Amino acid sequence: MKPRELKTGRRAWLRSAAAAAIAAAGMANLRTALAAGAVPPGVARFRGDVRINGKPAERGQRVAPGDLIVTGKDAEMVVVVERDAFLVRANSRIEFGSAAAKSAVTLLRILTGAMLSVFESGQRREIRTATATIGIRGTGIYVETEAQRTYACTCYGEAVLTPVDDPGSAETVRTRHHDEPRYIYGKGMPNMMEAAPVINHVDAELYMLEGLVGRSPPFEKARY
Repeated sequence: MKPRELKTGRRAWLRSAAAAAIAAAGMANLRTALAAGAVPPGVARFRGDVRINGKPAERGQRVAPGDLIVTGKDAEMVVVVERDAFLVRANSRIEFGSAAAKSAVTLLRILTGAMLSVFESGQRREIRTATATIGIRGTGIYVETEAQRTYACTCYGEAVLTPVDDPGSAETVRTRHHDEPRYIYGKGMPNMMEAAPVINHVDAELYMLEGLVGRSPPFEKARY
């Protein structure tokens, strides 16, 4: 199944973002630089009205636990946080935070909007929306929120998808290449989870995000 067509402006911006990362020295040199700490975490690129804690975002600005990212209409932002990378879509509100230290789980709350994320393997992460809790340990995932449901595509890796209103319906999804997208519903639906198509994200974006942290997606060939 094919995703919805990306808007021309976003597609052009994505190409320029990927080209900028690669042109810095070539992918091999970029990975070497990242491993050496020469390319620091922070806001890699943005366009439009993007605010962090209510103030306009700045190139290179770090995102820390407790920070709130808000993107306006037609805005987007790419940000690196330690060894994870994120593409925040337009009209989004994303809160970065940490759970109790003893659990070593980093929390991200998608209050509204959508975000594509790539996470370092072995690190426990949890994404929360109004209708879903998504537990992951190193994967690529796209999450998009609506009023009564959450869309979650585990692009590769493993995720535990749990409906907030019915934890007993939790499902562990293991995928290699966008194999098991899901809609996760709120209270009152006969089925709390159902299969979904691949929408609103493409492999080029995953290559771009993984490249920023010195990695590449595990699948061999882009199909979307």
